[in-house]
Amino acid sequence: MTEHVEWSEPEAVAAPAGAPVTPADAADAARLVAFGLQPKLQPARDQEYADLLRRYREDPPFARLADAVATGLGLIVLEVSPRAGMAVTAAEDSVFAVRMGDYARRTSADGGDRFLHGLAHLAVAAMAFPRPEDLADDGYIGRVTVNGVDAFVRQACHRLEERAAEQGENTDPATDAPGLEAAWRIWARRSATGATKDARRLAGSTTGIIAKAVAFLTDSGFLQRTGDDGGGTYRTTARYQLQVRDLAGGAAMAELLELGVVPVTDGTPTLLPPEDADDLELVADAGLPFHSA
Repeated sequence: MTEHVEWSEPEAVAAPAGAPVTPADAADAARLVAFGLQPKLQPARDQEYADLLRRYREDPPFARLADAVATGLGLIVLEVSPRAGMAVTAAEDSVFAVRMGDYARRTSADGGDRFLHGLAHLAVAAMAFPRPEDLADDGYIGRVTVNGVDAFVRQACHRLEERAAEQGENTDPATDAPGLEAAWRIWARRSATGATKDARRLAGSTTGIIAKAVAFLTDSGFLQRTGDDGGGTYRTTARYQLQVRDLAGGAAMAELLELGVVPVTDGTPTLLPPEDADDLELVADAGLPFHSA
């Protein structure tokens, strides 16, 4: 790790227009993509990374070459900037794609629990960026807590239960039914912490599932742990904001947000709608950090 890099330092000289691509250029482009695959690496703390980012911004042929390397690896470039570095996400057919099935197997989750793990990620994204303008604002930092996410989902479960009762819907559908209507019933029946005498958090409890979700997001460079209050407190990173912007959450995300979320959150749970709730719309690019297959 090298010393802090100031972006005001002398800029690298761009290659002459029309100059042929050399093996060294290809190696540098691949090196930049490799840096982008290290989500916790900060450009301001690595001189080589900072130099390659600067070259990307100043040398269009090199930028195209780096983009082509990323595309060949099945990666999508979300942003290249000092704040996020070379932020990439994996396309569905990429070898780097993280799939929900793989994630669930890491957590030893059975078929029913996969609903809960997916819902946990959905809830973290919804609480971290509850308004469209939060996703659009590069300076916005979302904050969540493990206990806050659990309480938020349980309040959402209560809303969904009330809605189902009002509409006279079946109160006990098959657990493999799609959407929140099945997931909330599984979540509501699950213990928040487990059955130990000292109320320790068990892996299969809902807070245990959320803890795994935020740990995964932290390891992936999407969240940063900031404390132990509320079962663990976390703040979002630029990469997570870009990821949530990019991936479509689908009907489940829309349904969760339509239940009503406060415009700004400090990690505490609430479903009280903002004053302009009628204008609350789902951002088109919001969702989970992995593919569903």
